[in-house]
Amino acid sequence: MIRSYLLLPLFAAVLAFSSLPAVAQTGGRNLADIVQLEFLPGWRRDDGTHMAALQIRLAPGWKTYWRSPGSAGIPPQLQMRDRRGMQGVQLFWPVPDIFYTSGYRSIGYYDEVLLPLQVNLAPGQRELRIRGSISIGACQDVCIPVALDFRGTLQPGGSPDPRITAALADRPLTAAEAGVGTVTCQLSPIADGMRVQARIPVARQGATEVVVFELSDEGTWVSEAEATRSGGALIATADIIPADAGPFAMSRSDLRITVLGDGTAIDIQGCRG
Repeated sequence: MIRSYLLLPLFAAVLAFSSLPAVAQTGGRNLADIVQLEFLPGWRRDDGTHMAALQIRLAPGWKTYWRSPGSAGIPPQLQMRDRRGMQGVQLFWPVPDIFYTSGYRSIGYYDEVLLPLQVNLAPGQRELRIRGSISIGACQDVCIPVALDFRGTLQPGGSPDPRITAALADRPLTAAEAGVGTVTCQLSPIADGMRVQARIPVARQGATEVVVFELSDEGTWVSEAEATRSGGALIATADIIPADAGPFAMSRSDLRITVLGDGTAIDIQGCRG
């Protein structure tokens, strides 16, 4: 297992690199030539929510990261600057790719990605002006932390945008849709946290299968999972380290498990003992 302290030099390098001028970071290229963001205003759905999207375009050969980026990635962060008129915002993540940087496994998207954005409006809200930013890592040989601003107006009505509907369709399958059996997890205390081993009864998802464990608490670090096949099931093991690096209590229902294959993904919510 990779421990968090092994990643500190990498994290420090990213911070030091981000302090350089943009031209130096990009090898003399203008940052706008490498990454661009377009806000798609979308349409109002029958249930009263509004579906919009963020279209991120990268220069050829550049990539950005999924919500759980892997050992060497920069986690994306969405920030809304004014939440008046809305009750919540949710990003949807299309199925990502797996790639390797300096021997570290990362998860994300090449060239471009469209992230559907569901806005839950306050009761009676019609037109709504929104503005915010999304912070991402734009990476080729090196990674550049970038904050991209957006703004737009959400109007009542409108027709579904085929670009957004296509991105929504390119989503991970649920456990039921993928025919996953009962997922069980064994939890074992370790010196600085907890070790989880999940048994996932699921058909093979391709030549390469990657398992990602996630918790909603951003202060808790989860290691890269090791996954093997045994008796028709995928066995995945990872270490979970809280901020104080000590034993802690964890509910199995809080654990989110994603199985990534060759162009496929399965989103599993929780496991049993």
